[in-house]
Amino acid sequence: MVAEAIAAAMVGMLALFLVLRPLFGPAQPSVGPVEPLEPEETPKGVALTALKEIEFDRETGKLSDADYELLKQKYTTAALEALRAEERAAGPTDVEAMIAARVKSLRSAPAGASACPTCGPRPEADAAFCSGCGRRLQTAAACDRCGAPLSPDSRFCAGCGTRVAA
Repeated sequence: MVAEAIAAAMVGMLALFLVLRPLFGPAQPSVGPVEPLEPEETPKGVALTALKEIEFDRETGKLSDADYELLKQKYTTAALEALRAEERAAGPTDVEAMIAARVKSLRSAPAGASACPTCGPRPEADAAFCSGCGRRLQTAAACDRCGAPLSPDSRFCAGCGTRVAA
């Protein structure tokens, strides 16, 4: 009976601590989800939107020719600077190197990947047939239990006798 009273008191003190902790401890900074900027919120988007607006205002007669030229020059400069900044941030793009890297990654198949006798390693991990020529893929399968190599049409592992999934 005494042990139950002590346990109940401990649970009550823990609950009281959890309830009162935010009042006495430092505030935890709340970090919200990081959301990407809308295209109109970027410097490039702001400048391009402003250019559209001043063009519209000029056509509707709300903007004089002198004001139009001043604003057009200002926002054209801002848009060009934003475009150049994006280009510098993206870095140089060597299309040939990107293609060569992608081809190399597709041709170098990971262990256990399927391979076509005609086309070579395939990027599809769970395919039964080649997406290029339609032939049945050769898979380098191994037993899940003992790791022994399996023949393509085996139903049982030769090493441990475990039934192999079809």
